[in-house]
Amino acid sequence: MIDEKQLISKITWRIMPFLGILYLIAYIDRQNVSYAKLQMVGDLGMSEYAYGLGASLFFIGYFIFEVPSNLLLDRFGASRWFARILISWGAVTVALAYTQNATMFYILRFLLGACEAGFFPGVLYLLTLWYPSAYRGRMVGLFMIFSAFANAIGAPLGGVLLDLNGLYGIAGWQWVFLVTGVPAILAGFITLFYLPDLPSKAPFLDDTEKKWLRDRLAVENSGMEQNAADGFKALINPRVLLMALCYIGFPLAAYGLSYWLPTIVKNFGVSNTTNGFLNIIPWLLVAVVLYAVPAAADKAESKTPYIVIPALIGAASLVLSAVIPDHTLQFVFLSIAAAGIFAGQPVFWSLPSRFLQGAGAAAGLAAINSVGNLGGFIAQNVVPWIKDSTGSTIAPMFFLAACLLAAALLVLVVGRMVPRTPRPEDFGNSGAARVK
Repeated sequence: MIDEKQLISKITWRIMPFLGILYLIAYIDRQNVSYAKLQMVGDLGMSEYAYGLGASLFFIGYFIFEVPSNLLLDRFGASRWFARILISWGAVTVALAYTQNATMFYILRFLLGACEAGFFPGVLYLLTLWYPSAYRGRMVGLFMIFSAFANAIGAPLGGVLLDLNGLYGIAGWQWVFLVTGVPAILAGFITLFYLPDLPSKAPFLDDTEKKWLRDRLAVENSGMEQNAADGFKALINPRVLLMALCYIGFPLAAYGLSYWLPTIVKNFGVSNTTNGFLNIIPWLLVAVVLYAVPAAADKAESKTPYIVIPALIGAASLVLSAVIPDHTLQFVFLSIAAAGIFAGQPVFWSLPSRFLQGAGAAAGLAAINSVGNLGGFIAQNVVPWIKDSTGSTIAPMFFLAACLLAAALLVLVVGRMVPRTPRPEDFGNSGAARVK
């Protein structure tokens, strides 16, 4: 007999910390430009808008290569493909330290997006191969906690590295890219040897455990429509398209806030290092809700409230941060807004795997993520434009709030279009569904 909870715990301790560390590295490399900006813009003679355009080109490369990358992951296996992703984006991050002008910045940010494309949805796809659906929301939450840790670590790290300005003749913003790029390259080589491609190839599972997991997933997948595993049909699935549209508001608000937060706090009159340490606070709060909200949602019949309510709280907090002049209260509401933006996202990502599997899941998850992450492109162009037009660093929060509110309302529609998540009690120890 298989102890289900013990097996899930065994898998989780073996793969989730490693995947989380990779995501931490990815997120730091994605966000480091928000700290480099504080010196880079002046050194290279770029305007705020030019910086915003360059930063946002990451999402264009990401959008173009996301679906092909995930389909290649399905073909070549997680260890080799993730290694390729990590090594290539690390190399581009290091190259950003040698940026000479705006054009070179644009090209490298585009290449960074192209290189990293497929990592986040690749992990989401990997979770569909390792976990029954009832556990996926919680696992996505555990995985995304490392993005909060990345912001918490990246914030003081960015400030400290900026203050190394001039050390060995290297500018502070160059130190930011050099120090954050090398770990990705090293992690890529480790991935080749550590990460199993599939549960059937995992040396830490015995044959009985592999069979239980295979049978359990087969039972869950058997209830899906016939084209659920077709990668190309998944791209035109109405539910996939609606979820992609719905998801735009979440990355838009997340990137708009996380990229712009150091600039807002800097205008409070603090030093680079103090700015970095203050920015730890919102992301520690995000880490707490990324654990608590998916864990609560896994026990609930309806998942939709666990996505919508945090988003509404986040939108309201963004508005309050913009209308209340006190800097301390502004920071408090911005911290709550960050928690609201992120809290429901792991629950959202548990929805597509209820009706997609195999290559269909790889393509569908990548499509939703790639279209949704165009919100990052929008945020990085609109937020600086609003700031330049209004002269206020806090005014863009109204725009982010409106987009987050629209996403929350669309989730209400999406929630009615996906089937219920099977619960552990719906299955026996053999993995087969119980007769009711």
